[in-house]
Amino acid sequence: MTERIPAELSDMVIGCAFRVHNELGEGFLERVYENALLIELKEAGLAVRQQVPISVIYRGRPVGEYYADLLVENKLVLEIKAVQQLLKEHEVQLVHYLTATSIEDGLLINFGHSVEIKHKYRTFRPKKVI
Repeated sequence: MTERIPAELSDMVIGCAFRVHNELGEGFLERVYENALLIELKEAGLAVRQQVPISVIYRGRPVGEYYADLLVENKLVLEIKAVQQLLKEHEVQLVHYLTATSIEDGLLINFGHSVEIKHKYRTFRPKKVI
């Protein structure tokens, strides 16, 4: 299992997402928010790649390919949405990306009415009891 990302990295990405939404508002296509977030993350000094191919392997052979919207510092997958409400299918899509890449952390970011963030993990992490 790979190490979990530092909280500072996810906090920085979330801050960038809010800056994008504050400037653009709601109603644009996902690609517009993705492109704007790419600019914001790069200006924050982060290494970011866009539309990163992810191969799905079955019995040692490629059987499909997906594209992660953004990959930050080679350790955080971002899936961008611009919908009224996130669905379970959106979360499952991100978890599949994490499984295919062996990356532990992903953020599902919805630029709907307001910014909505869901942090997803490749491996199950039980909630801590306080």
